[in-house]
Amino acid sequence: MNRSDILDKAKACVCGDREQDYGKPENSFGTIADLWNAYLYNVGRQATWPAITAKDVAVMLALLKIARIATGHAKADNWVDLAGYAACGGEIETGAE
Repeated sequence: MNRSDILDKAKACVCGDREQDYGKPENSFGTIADLWNAYLYNVGRQATWPAITAKDVAVMLALLKIARIATGHAKADNWVDLAGYAACGGEIETGAE
């Protein structure tokens, strides 16, 4: 799979089925952030750092994909998902749609 294929697949994911299934990334990632913050608060860790944001969720999901790639057993989908999370994070940060 070349870089164009990866970007095309990522675009198809984040601009197609996934948004239709899960809603806009800023809303979905915001809900994830709320749940992660609630979890961290309940285990006594939330007070040690600022609340997680939707942008943080995009970054941490990208890091998850990087961790999977780092195992040496990466699949093409890891790279596609990484590109998708980067696109969603960039959109969240800039407020663009």
